[in-house]
Amino acid sequence: MDLDLVFLGTSASAPTAGRAPTAMLVRRGGERLLFDCAEGTQRQLMRSTLGLPDLEEIFLTHFHADHTLGLPGLLKTFALRGRETPLTVYGPVGVRDLLGDLRRVFGRVSYPVEAVEVRPGEALERDGYRILVFPVHHGVAAAGYALDEDDRPGEFDAAAADALGIPFGPERGALQRGDSVTLDDDRVVTPGQVVGPSRSGRRIVITGDTAPVETVQVLAEGADVLVHEATFGEDERARAAETLHSTARQAAEVAAAAGVRLLALTHISPRHLGPELLEEAKKVFPATVAPRDFDVIEVPFAERGEPRLVRRGARPPRGSDLPAPVT
Repeated sequence: MDLDLVFLGTSASAPTAGRAPTAMLVRRGGERLLFDCAEGTQRQLMRSTLGLPDLEEIFLTHFHADHTLGLPGLLKTFALRGRETPLTVYGPVGVRDLLGDLRRVFGRVSYPVEAVEVRPGEALERDGYRILVFPVHHGVAAAGYALDEDDRPGEFDAAAADALGIPFGPERGALQRGDSVTLDDDRVVTPGQVVGPSRSGRRIVITGDTAPVETVQVLAEGADVLVHEATFGEDERARAAETLHSTARQAAEVAAAAGVRLLALTHISPRHLGPELLEEAKKVFPATVAPRDFDVIEVPFAERGEPRLVRRGARPPRGSDLPAPVT
């Protein structure tokens, strides 16, 4: 199953000519999960190759304006399109109050909207994965999220199955699912005879805004991708501490300690262009990227390769009637 991250907004605090404020879409198979919804998020979606999907779930890391100002416009647009599918907005304690206040802005809508408050330690179970909620350190009600897939069955050894005389058909499927089978000659074959050890699912960790904190390192242990804010450079460490943000170097130190496969820096302060923060982080953790808006990170299963950054992976092709994004 395909899994990737589409960076719709990578700026901190305010938009710049090249970056919109924070928003990221996770695509897993046919599912679309939006994490944060800053000013202009719906336009970023419409300017991308994705268009504006009928999202069913939005996850807010916290309620600062650069993470939420896009919500009323997005919800109103869904209503104008005659949407009927329910929408759930998840967030820390206070998300119900936020949505209640925003109703004055977006008014009545044509579909049910539910606000669900989540708390650190919760796990939102889904088909084949779960969303883990963990605490971060930002001085307000805030949460990070980890998409954590179920382990997968081990690889089926076709040669061993052939040697055991297991016919092609439902018997092989049952063994792959972990069930023993009885053959026509009354021999019992167990999964361990033809199926290797279970294989880990993938994990993506999204911090939102945070100062360096141990809970991020713990949740990111062995993660495929850690999306960590990097608002400041190391020469601004005091400012980062004061505002409970992180420097690029601090994000890299967390990634190195957690042993992640790829670190993605985001929430870049408008005072930075990005390459200088990337250089700072890579001195500590070489497997670091600094996505720009409309970049995509593809996350294959470990046996199929490393996560990789696809520059402009969600940018409309040349000649498209969609407006080209600013870069």
